[in-house]
Amino acid sequence: MTQTHVFDVVIVGGGGAGLMAALNASRSAKTAVLSKLYPTRSHTGAAQGGIGAALGNLEEDHWEWHAFDTVKGSDYLGDQDAIEFMCREAVQAVYDLEHFGLPFSRTADGRIAQRPFGGHTNNLTKKPVRRSCYAADRTGHMILQTLYQQCIKNGINFYDEFQVLDLILSDGKAAGVVAVELATGELHVFHSKAVVFATGGHGRMWEITSNAYAYTGDGVAITLRNGIPAEDMEFFQFHPTGIYKLGILITEAVRGEGGILFNGKGERFMERYAPTIKDLASRDVISRAIYLEIKEGRGINGKDYVYLDVRPETVNKYAELDGRTRPDGTPYRVTAEEILSKIPDITDFCRTYLGVDPVKDPMPIQPTAHYAMGGIPTNKYGEVVVDDQGTVLPGLYAAGECACVSVHGANRLGTNSLVDLVVFGKYAGIKAAEYAKGADLPRLPADPDAGVRRQLDNLLNGSGRERAAQIGRELRKVMMDDVGVFRTEEGLKQAVEKVRELRERYKQVRVSDGGKIFNTELLNTWELGCLLDAALVTAVSALERKESRGAHAREDYPRRDDENWLKHTLAWLNEDGSVRLGYKPVVITQYAPKERVY
Repeated sequence: MTQTHVFDVVIVGGGGAGLMAALNASRSAKTAVLSKLYPTRSHTGAAQGGIGAALGNLEEDHWEWHAFDTVKGSDYLGDQDAIEFMCREAVQAVYDLEHFGLPFSRTADGRIAQRPFGGHTNNLTKKPVRRSCYAADRTGHMILQTLYQQCIKNGINFYDEFQVLDLILSDGKAAGVVAVELATGELHVFHSKAVVFATGGHGRMWEITSNAYAYTGDGVAITLRNGIPAEDMEFFQFHPTGIYKLGILITEAVRGEGGILFNGKGERFMERYAPTIKDLASRDVISRAIYLEIKEGRGINGKDYVYLDVRPETVNKYAELDGRTRPDGTPYRVTAEEILSKIPDITDFCRTYLGVDPVKDPMPIQPTAHYAMGGIPTNKYGEVVVDDQGTVLPGLYAAGECACVSVHGANRLGTNSLVDLVVFGKYAGIKAAEYAKGADLPRLPADPDAGVRRQLDNLLNGSGRERAAQIGRELRKVMMDDVGVFRTEEGLKQAVEKVRELRERYKQVRVSDGGKIFNTELLNTWELGCLLDAALVTAVSALERKESRGAHAREDYPRRDDENWLKHTLAWLNEDGSVRLGYKPVVITQYAPKERVY
């Protein structure tokens, strides 16, 4: 028998965005957080290098500069009203985290320490600016722990290891969600006035990825299946510095502390691609540069990786060549001890997985699928919008990586993922609670879990002619080969055809484990269905966008085309598996699009 629970606000996801929403909603509304993981295992904990905010603790900085860098980083596809809102709010958001107890790294006089990051500049001199507020290289981990402690203090209701499988809509409004309890296999209906999705990204559809196994696009897939479009899914960021073959991220902070990229000929190759800002160019620019170096035979020993070098002698040499100084104007020099103190986790990763000590040896790296710029369309208050007119679906909100505000546009600026989740998580929670206060509990459909039972029955009783693991392998390969750093018409057509084929084969999968308790095979197979839906929408959107912009790089259309493509993609997934595309304009306030150079 399905259990029913009643709350004012239900939040799906226990990462940074979900916890921030819960913290703010719970001040005036009865709130529940549903998470398929224990919350402190959420992927926010993997964010390393910092959260961007123009505090100006070490040098002059302004939120307007942060906003311009974000607009430029987005390749002018970000909505500028939302970007300005986020960058203005970022300063207070960081101070709020500090007051919650987050142990930021400190300057000698006790202020929050800041470091340079890719694409962050002094808008007057065009030189790197120290804007990233950090806690060593564990910033996301510290945010997650801090917010979770605050939520526990506030008495928020947590349902850990409950996987949400469907959204309940009633009379055109959100009415709750359906979830399965992992420990028992039983279904639960969470009846509520407002629902906030904070389910993270969908990077597990690529072969080499920095994303956790839980990042399977659940929120985007569930909303797609309920008639809500996905926005800008063709834009997925490949972070330039993932550990070779593993995809585990080496934070941009390594380059912020002076790390240099070298090819197989020992050349500092970023001077060719971004002569002003070099190794601190934006992520899409560096990922493409690495790909081109490898393609032209300049990988290390002819292989498909390059080196990231943060050895003190290298850092000091190139800091002198670049004229880099410390905040007090003295030459920038580092010791091995300083490097180790600022990137302890990265050092441990490299020693553990590569047998490489970063203060003695260069690190082998390659681009890794990292972050979804696209997702569930929202406005700057986290309200989900369902068309090109900004129509809000009452009671439904989204925040964090699963949402598309859009502040990241075609390419996210480093540190803005954490800014995004604390700023928009906060406002999604506030607005959800405000909505719940003035709304009646919506009517539940007669059989709210019928659709979920159907999905699970199909997986348990399929023909068994196909294996989920094989479908997953083929999906990851085609996405990596044809919907990766560089794309072509031919490759994208192949990808669309292949993903359609895989979605059909998925219907023939049968889960062999018929048990109820922690049936991970069943849930992993359900998650694969989410990835297939998200991948189809991604590939179709990418095929149609005939230009290169940010993370969407078309070899057959190498130029940005503002006349035809300065617009957001909206994609609807129809019941028959077809995808319908629509478009909406980019919001431009004061920054007219121009050529993007670093």
